[in-house]
Amino acid sequence: MVPRIRTMVMRCMGVLLVGAVVNLAGVAAAVAQSSGKAIRLIVPFGPGGGQDILARAFSNELSTELGDPVIIDYKPGAGGAVGSGFVGQSEPDGRTLLMAATGHTIAALISPKPPSDPVKDFAAVAHVGTGSQVLIVGSHVPAKSLAELVAHARANPGKLNYGSAGVGSATHLSVVYVAMTVGMDLTHIPYKSNAEPINELLGGRIDVVSTPIIAGLPYRADARVRMVATTGRVRASQLPDVPAVAETHPGFGYEAWFGLLGPAATPRAAIDRINAAMNRVLQTSAMRERLTKLGVDPEAMSPDAFAKVIATDRDRSAQVIRAAGITR
Repeated sequence: MVPRIRTMVMRCMGVLLVGAVVNLAGVAAAVAQSSGKAIRLIVPFGPGGGQDILARAFSNELSTELGDPVIIDYKPGAGGAVGSGFVGQSEPDGRTLLMAATGHTIAALISPKPPSDPVKDFAAVAHVGTGSQVLIVGSHVPAKSLAELVAHARANPGKLNYGSAGVGSATHLSVVYVAMTVGMDLTHIPYKSNAEPINELLGGRIDVVSTPIIAGLPYRADARVRMVATTGRVRASQLPDVPAVAETHPGFGYEAWFGLLGPAATPRAAIDRINAAMNRVLQTSAMRERLTKLGVDPEAMSPDAFAKVIATDRDRSAQVIRAAGITR
């Protein structure tokens, strides 16, 4: 009996040793992927905007998955063109990424000499999700609904103004799209970040803003403002009491995408590594719940699928820009 027991023990020890070797190999592979060098995540607007809030929502988890620090760096200006241009000209080593959104495709469409091509000069790395915008008016404006805002604007053509994060930003184009659809004339006042026009709205110095729901949620109970409409095809789950523009204007829909981009020549291996890590983050229930509460519907996809989203969005934006005659 003793030799038989000894044989069984040796076999069990062999299995444990094999398992340990396999586990160590997995750890070694993970360490080999991690370089220990920081990844700079460029936010092309100032702190407090939708892209900043979103980047801070997942940066720690992405850092954990990659095994490398993810550092958020702000480079605002020119409707996001300063930050995106910086990334487009950075070393394509997977260490500099852009926290991009729909506005990324707009700047090159309105500038006579764009610093970069939003498609050719960038590599789609990882899609994060999509989100609607919310149209907010100051409480000094006599309008509690989109219909009342339109009526007031028509009665005072050109007298109402709206702020945005800059010419060519999604916060700019979304108002243009709404105004063209409902038939009202508003004067544009561009700023350098999304937080600035919101602060001006709270102070009663401008009349209207359109901002990602992710940035507007903190003000839903603020008596200084009123939320009159959202831009998605249906009501946003985070703002169930705010009607969608599409409810009175069927077919309307303006939803922003959010995702990570890198320089065009970034090696596919680096792209796939970051894409896989971001997709793992998005698949956790905790992250999905966190992003949904912020007004973003998370959606993991491949780099190629994300690239198609960007190209489609660029074509849609080009149509609105041509129709409105927007230039910088």
